[in-house]
Amino acid sequence: MDSVLIPLIVFALATTITPGPNNIMLTASGANFGFKRTIPHILGIQGGLLSLMALTALGLGVVFRQFPQLQTILKIAGSGYILYLAWKIARISSLKNAKKEGKPFTFFEAALFQFLNPKALVMAISAMTTFTIAGPDYASSAITVTLVFAVICLPSISFWAGFGVAVGRLLNTPRRCRIFNTTLGAVTALSVILIIY
Repeated sequence: MDSVLIPLIVFALATTITPGPNNIMLTASGANFGFKRTIPHILGIQGGLLSLMALTALGLGVVFRQFPQLQTILKIAGSGYILYLAWKIARISSLKNAKKEGKPFTFFEAALFQFLNPKALVMAISAMTTFTIAGPDYASSAITVTLVFAVICLPSISFWAGFGVAVGRLLNTPRRCRIFNTTLGAVTALSVILIIY
């Protein structure tokens, strides 16, 4: 396992810190609701991703290989949900309206979203199939993969929420807020194309 630890860390960092549905939505949440109110969303992503990885290690990846149509169904459902979330982000017209009418993801909403998030599904399957060791060392290597993601994911996704908070300070007019949220909504919708293909 030592020989793949550095590549595993690089893979975990690359997949958790790069833009995707989670990080785009965390940026929007940080900008519109602040970091404190975004913490359940952050922890939900972390908990959901680690649960997804554990289930993948226990055989979910095998199920997807045997029944690829199940993965396709989840991708379609997840993509539809991401488009819905993109629409909700794009409709926020001001920080005042966001704080009054909107609400950030709860822990459970963010955790459950990981099972519909195509990027998270691909990430978990790729990590478990690439970095685990077959045979008697499988369980310990799967635990190592999950622990590495646990350590890398939290600061990576927290960065995006913090970035959103910093950007939120510049959104002091309804026009700026509308432009920002419309742009993030569009980018969230575009991420579906990158995930599907």
